[in-house]
Amino acid sequence: MDRSHFFSPTAGRRIETPRHAEARFGIGDVVRHRKFDFRGVVFDVDPVFANSEEWYEAIPAEQRPPRDQPFYHLLAENEESSYVAYVSQQNLLEDEDGGPVDHPGVDQLFEDFEGGKYRLRHSLRH
Repeated sequence: MDRSHFFSPTAGRRIETPRHAEARFGIGDVVRHRKFDFRGVVFDVDPVFANSEEWYEAIPAEQRPPRDQPFYHLLAENEESSYVAYVSQQNLLEDEDGGPVDHPGVDQLFEDFEGGKYRLRHSLRH
């Protein structure tokens, strides 16, 4: 398979990735975690795991997701707080609530919320 590389500042190393990866969710999609009670809006997608080894090893071995799938950066919320989450594709579902995400970072990255999806600020688009 044809491979590509990118540098991940979070991992502190170069990450090897397939030249083509299929992400189920995109920037601005609102998603829910399959196992834990939180939801969030996608603000970045890594084609494969691109976080630190310490982060990965902190996940209990029996729950550790495979590295060779997309991982999503979320502005997340639960009943108690808002935070940034990094979640594997296998652990995310489309959010059926349809409402906006209550996170202080949303207004910095997104303009509008319509049809269950956020639109990235024009100044941040390529």
